[in-house]
Amino acid sequence: MRMYDIIMKKRNGGELTKAEIEYMIDGYVKGSIPDYQMSSMLMAIYFQGMSDEELSIMTLCMAHSGDMIDLSSIEGIKVDKHSTGGVGDKTTLIVAPIVAACGGKVAKMSGRGLGHTGGTVDKMEAIPNMQTAIAEDKFFDIVNTHGVSVIGQSGELAPADKKLYALRDVTATVESIPLIASSIMSKKLAAGSDAILLDVKTGSGAFMKTVEDSIELAQKMVAIGEGNDRKTVALITDMDIPLGHAIGNSLEIIEVVKTLQGEGPEDLTTESVEIAANMLYLSQMGTLAECRKLAAKAIDDGSAFAKLVAMVEAQGGDVSVLKNVENFAKAPYEETITAQTDGYISHMNTEKCGIASVILGAGREIKDAPIDFSAGIIMLKKTGDYVKKGDAIAKFFTSKEESLKSAEALYQEALEIGGKMPEEKPLIFARITANGVERYDQ
Repeated sequence: MRMYDIIMKKRNGGELTKAEIEYMIDGYVKGSIPDYQMSSMLMAIYFQGMSDEELSIMTLCMAHSGDMIDLSSIEGIKVDKHSTGGVGDKTTLIVAPIVAACGGKVAKMSGRGLGHTGGTVDKMEAIPNMQTAIAEDKFFDIVNTHGVSVIGQSGELAPADKKLYALRDVTATVESIPLIASSIMSKKLAAGSDAILLDVKTGSGAFMKTVEDSIELAQKMVAIGEGNDRKTVALITDMDIPLGHAIGNSLEIIEVVKTLQGEGPEDLTTESVEIAANMLYLSQMGTLAECRKLAAKAIDDGSAFAKLVAMVEAQGGDVSVLKNVENFAKAPYEETITAQTDGYISHMNTEKCGIASVILGAGREIKDAPIDFSAGIIMLKKTGDYVKKGDAIAKFFTSKEESLKSAEALYQEALEIGGKMPEEKPLIFARITANGVERYDQ
């Protein structure tokens, strides 16, 4: 078998066999297949695409290129959740406790933020003494005891994906739906859960800018999950507006607490309940309608908030900041941002809003850069709101006074204010299962 022949086959639109895909992935990870040949293959895939069967095989090969987490010592159905990334998206820390409060099991490994999107692990570490790197046996024990644990990614999960992503980044093949799908799902398969809920973002703050592209990506990922015996559901959710009111680590944890106490923003609460309901559905807790009621009840009766407190305490975190959010450290500099004209906020460039928070210190532009947990933005007005010139539209928080001017300039640039009220869009555009696509926006 030669890589040359496999490249030519895919270039000409052929379907690769299991043996050919295994040879390709194994050889690339071991170094016997050079970057220049794999670059040619990535470009062939970019133009020719992959069948669902090819994609399922390749993703599983990528998953098996490193550690495969065995969650069998955790009782019950383990359900995972993955978001394709967004601004103000703190849903993991809301939905995981909700699922646990309803009897589900969530053993989740999350990542850090890079660029304009925040990372769940960074948000958790805004809680003093919170441990996100813990031993596997303790991780399993916390899930068995409390139903939920969220930690940072450990071990060597899907090293083939790491190598392929680095190559895609320099060969103009990042924007390939099959390659995005295999990248995400290889790590999800390696993480070991029985069922997977995918939150696929769409809009100006998301990687996929249109609903149609987001649905296509979701369909590919659902097919991969189902093809590898993981019950999989995807939701297409809006990221044309930041989610909730808070952007920034401790600010988002405060919003998580308020949401679990029934006092969160309407958009964040609605989306979190829907995601949690689908995770409970995948956990075989009832029909989707029944699971929505279970999720809402877990917020109303306080049991979901109690699960968050129990998880944080089990992982060494200082729960006093959850019980009284005033105990979070405050940023030394605060500035109120005002509207520059009268009118409706007709659009928010969500990516620019996220970058403004990074300028304030809430995120990182390079890997392993330090984060100011107290930095960020509270949005007082969002798309659809009417404002008058001089009205407060946001509050900025930072430890870097010199960052305020440039962050404000970018945030103002992100807002479009006009005379016409924008058309209201749904929070959730579609639900994708093995049975097809259910559109909510038509």
